[in-house]
Amino acid sequence: MFEELKPHIAELRKRLGISVATVIVMFFVCFNYWEPLLGWMIAPLKATLPSGSDIIFTKVQEPLFTALKVSFFASFIVSLPVIFWQLWLFISPGLYENEKKMILPFVFFATIMFLMGTAFCYYVTIPFGFAFLINFGGKLFTALPSIGEYVGFFTKLLMGFGIAFELPVVTFFLAKLGLITDETLKGYFRYAIIIIFAISALLTPPDVLTQFLMAGPLILLYGVSILVAKSINPIQPEDDSEGDENEDKKEDENEENQAAK
Repeated sequence: MFEELKPHIAELRKRLGISVATVIVMFFVCFNYWEPLLGWMIAPLKATLPSGSDIIFTKVQEPLFTALKVSFFASFIVSLPVIFWQLWLFISPGLYENEKKMILPFVFFATIMFLMGTAFCYYVTIPFGFAFLINFGGKLFTALPSIGEYVGFFTKLLMGFGIAFELPVVTFFLAKLGLITDETLKGYFRYAIIIIFAISALLTPPDVLTQFLMAGPLILLYGVSILVAKSINPIQPEDDSEGDENEDKKEDENEENQAAK
């Protein structure tokens, strides 16, 4: 059994190696621009901070580690097309020839959906969530958020939304393989709602508004996934031969009734 897995393990190592090498190369490129990248990250926080508050660091090494986090996150985002490309090349040996040709649409839409998720998080969820959390105790406390904790929380949110928005792409792939249908997704809709709200509670700040801002789009994307699966695996019409047999049976029954009369 291990001998059979060796080629797959070697292929996985190769694809992971290319992906990691791409991220490392892009890391050194992004590290040269970590300051403007960090400025883009903290812009929503600065917009919600009241007067007298500021962003601080509490540990000597915190600015350096923050720059490393920012550069790594940016390098991962820039490397997404290569990562998705290598993912497709890893699973493509198990696909048919016509399915292997879908690599470009897969890479394109997977990257676009991830970026759409991060954009929705940055421009919608984060401003509303941070405004609520910071202003909640604004009259009693002075907000002095730590830059290291903020960047970690920020990247976690964007990664969560980016991965969540891949749902229609994953559904398309699974439906193409015949593993799921729209009826399957409809049948598990109730459970999907519970899972969506559980994931939203884990990935978002502990307030109901932000959780709904994540759960709402995910429910909508689940509905889109049902339509995607239905377009890939439409309900097949009944066989014409069965229809002919039913018509023959009806004609025989009519003849027997007439003979009985």
